[in-house]
Amino acid sequence: MNPEDMIGRLSGPLSLRRRIGHVAALLGGLGGALFTGLLWATEPALPGRTHLAFGALVALGLGWAGYGAWALTRRTPLFALDRVIAAWLAVAATGLLTAGTAAVAATRGTWAGTAGVAVAATLAVLAVAVLLRARAERAALLRRKRELGG
Repeated sequence: MNPEDMIGRLSGPLSLRRRIGHVAALLGGLGGALFTGLLWATEPALPGRTHLAFGALVALGLGWAGYGAWALTRRTPLFALDRVIAAWLAVAATGLLTAGTAAVAATRGTWAGTAGVAVAATLAVLAVAVLLRARAERAALLRRKRELGG
């Protein structure tokens, strides 16, 4: 296999499975943002913390929708850049979840709140691990591309 063939394989079109995943991210993000936004708009007399939470949920939904649309319009794996961006979105979502859960647990002081913080923190650690793996895979692909002269 010559370098051009290898680079062609590294930058080929998205597989059907990956396209379906990106469509799911696009539609899920849009749906989540739309329904959260509608609920938020129909309940104007909410506490400030709830407005903040709804705003964060809408922003996360739009972030996932934007990611899905961006990845679908590129039509190639982008040397795993799509994985890195998705991992950053997961880190942001789990970070917000952990912070929100910790804030609620601090005000309530129950064991259930502590357990919720532990679960959210575990998810955040897993998201960071996925991010580190995605960055390492991207670096390996880019290193291989440079070695092949691409």
